[in-house]
Amino acid sequence: MHDLLGIYNYWIYVALMMIGFYGVIAKGNLIKQAISLSLFQTAIFLFYISMAVVDGGTAPIWMAEGAHKVPDPLTNPSPYDNPLPHVLMLTAIVVGVSILAVALAIIINIKRAYGTIEYEEILEIERQMAAEELAEEAHVHG
Repeated sequence: MHDLLGIYNYWIYVALMMIGFYGVIAKGNLIKQAISLSLFQTAIFLFYISMAVVDGGTAPIWMAEGAHKVPDPLTNPSPYDNPLPHVLMLTAIVVGVSILAVALAIIINIKRAYGTIEYEEILEIERQMAAEELAEEAHVHG
C-alpha cells in the first residue's frame, strides 16, 4: 500500500489521461475533443518528465575546477537527472501546440462550412447532402 501512495503523481497522470481519453471518445463537440486530446498529451508529457527526475539529482553540467565539490559525472552518474526526456518532451510540447492550433483552424473552417461543430450534426448534414445528390442523379438518369 505504501508503494502505491509513494507514486501518487503517476495516479494523477493516469487520471488526467483517462479524463482526456473520455473527452475524445464521449464528446461530440469538436472543440471539446481537441481540448481533451491536448489534456491527454499533457498528461503524457508530465508522466515522462517526472520519470526523468532523480531524487537529489542535479542538472548534468560540467563544473569548472574548484567551482564546488561535485562527483565526477563519468565515475558517479547517479546524482544527475537525465536531460534527454526533458528535451524530447519540449519538442513534443511544441508539436502538440502546433497540432492543436491547426485543429482549431480546421474546426473554424468546419463551423463556416456546416454552421455547427457538433460531430453528429455534421454527419446528418453530410447524409442529407448525399441523399440529395442521389435523388438528383436518379432524376437526371431516370
